Amino acid sequence: MQSDIVIVGGGAGGLELACKLGRKLGPDKVTLVDSRLYHVWKPSLHEVAAGTLDIHQEGLSYQMLAHDRGFSFVYGAMTALDAAARRITIAPVTAAGDGEEVLPERTLGYRSLVIAVGSTSNYFGVPGAREYTISLNATEDAERFRLRLLRLLAQAEQQKEDGAGGSGLDIVIIGGGATGVELAAELREASGVYAAYGFRRLQVKRDVRITLLEGAPRILAPLPERVSAAAARLLDQRAIRVVTDCRVNGIGPKQVSDNKGNVYPADLCVWAAGIRAPEFLGSLGLPVAKGGQIEVDAHLRVQGVPDVYALGDCAACTDGNGKPVPPRAQAAHQQADYLLKTFLRLDKGEQAQKDPYVYRDYGSLVSIGRETTVGSLMGSLRGASLFVEGFMARIMYMSLHLMHHKAVLGPLRTGLMAFARFLIRRTTPLVKLH
Repeated sequence: MQSDIVIVGGGAGGLELACKLGRKLGPDKVTLVDSRLYHVWKPSLHEVAAGTLDIHQEGLSYQMLAHDRGFSFVYGAMTALDAAARRITIAPVTAAGDGEEVLPERTLGYRSLVIAVGSTSNYFGVPGAREYTISLNATEDAERFRLRLLRLLAQAEQQKEDGAGGSGLDIVIIGGGATGVELAAELREASGVYAAYGFRRLQVKRDVRITLLEGAPRILAPLPERVSAAAARLLDQRAIRVVTDCRVNGIGPKQVSDNKGNVYPADLCVWAAGIRAPEFLGSLGLPVAKGGQIEVDAHLRVQGVPDVYALGDCAACTDGNGKPVPPRAQAAHQQADYLLKTFLRLDKGEQAQKDPYVYRDYGSLVSIGRETTVGSLMGSLRGASLFVEGFMARIMYMSLHLMHHKAVLGPLRTGLMAFARFLIRRTTPLVKLH
C-alpha cells in the first residue's frame, strides 16, 4: 500500500488534518491510520465514565468519515518505521473474544508522514498506580470505569438492604487538573439521580464519597488563581473533598497513601496526575525528549528525519516564539491547520511555509457538571484574560465540542448532530445503566 500523506492517529489533531486534507486532495493522496474503529472527543471521556454520555451516540466511525470527507482509512496500530524506505508497519488486528486474526500485519508507504498518536498516563513510578487505578486515555478505559462503578453501587445498595455496616462507596481521583476536576463534578451530578434507577437506599452525599487529591497547592494549577478558587468552591458545594499539597506514594487495591502518612479508602481509583507520550515512539529511531515525545522543530518537522512530522501531545515542540507548546487540544487543532497549509503548498509543488508555527492561547474552560463551567478567555493583549463562570461559560464549553465536530463533519452535519444530541439528552435518562 502507498499514500502521499499518511497520518497516524485519529485524535483531535490527526482526524481534523485528515478530514481537511481529504476534502482538498482525495482518498488516493490522504490516509489515516488508527488502532480503533471510531473517534470520541477525548475531553468527553469523563462524561462516558460517569455514564452521562453514551459512546454509541457520540462515537464517529473512521470508515464513515473516510467515505464522507475524502480520505482512506487503515485499521491497525503502527508498530515500526523505516524512514529510509519511507514505510511504516501496521500490526495485525485480532478479534477481542478469541484472538482470531482479522487483518494481517501490513506495510504502508508514504511521501509524507504525520505522527499524531496523542498521549498516555505518566505514573511517575508510584507503586501500584498502574495496577490499581484507571486512567481515562481511551473509550475502553471510560467504559471500564463506568461498569465497575455500577457494580460497586449495586454492592453498596445490597449492603444497605442487608443492614451491613460500612456500606457506601469511596472514589478517589488522583490529579486536580481539568480531567480530575471534571470527572469529580460529573460523578457527583450523575450520582444524584442513581436513586431513580434502583439505588433507592443510597444517600448520595453520604454514601458515594468522592475525594480529589492534588500535589500542587491548588487544583487547576496552570490556570489563573481565580478559576482555581471558583472550581474549588463549586466542588465543595457538591460535597467533593479536595486535598491539595498531597503527594501520593502508594496505591493498593482498597486504599491510597501519601507522603504525610495519610490513608484514603478507595473502592475505585482514577489516575489523572500526568501524561507522557506512548512508549512505542522510543523504538522508531526518532529523536525523543525526556517525556517520550518526538522532538520537532518550529515547523513541526521531526529533527533529522526528512518528510516526517509530529503534532499534538506526542510532539515536543517549541514554537516560533521559542516557547514550549503545551499538550492541549487547542494546540493540536492549531498544529493541524498549520500542517494543512504546508501540505497543500507541497501538493502544488510550492515551497513549504517559511513562517514557523506559533501557539496562541485562547484560554481554558473547565466543566463542573452539566450546568456550570468556569474558565478564562485570553484577550488580544498579552497577558490579559477574562474570567468566565456560569451559564455563558457552559455555552462556550459546549461550543468547543461543536467546533471540533465542524472541523471533521462540516457545518451542516454538525448542526444536525448538535440538535439530535439535544433531543437525546432531553428525552433519555441522564445516566446510562446498561
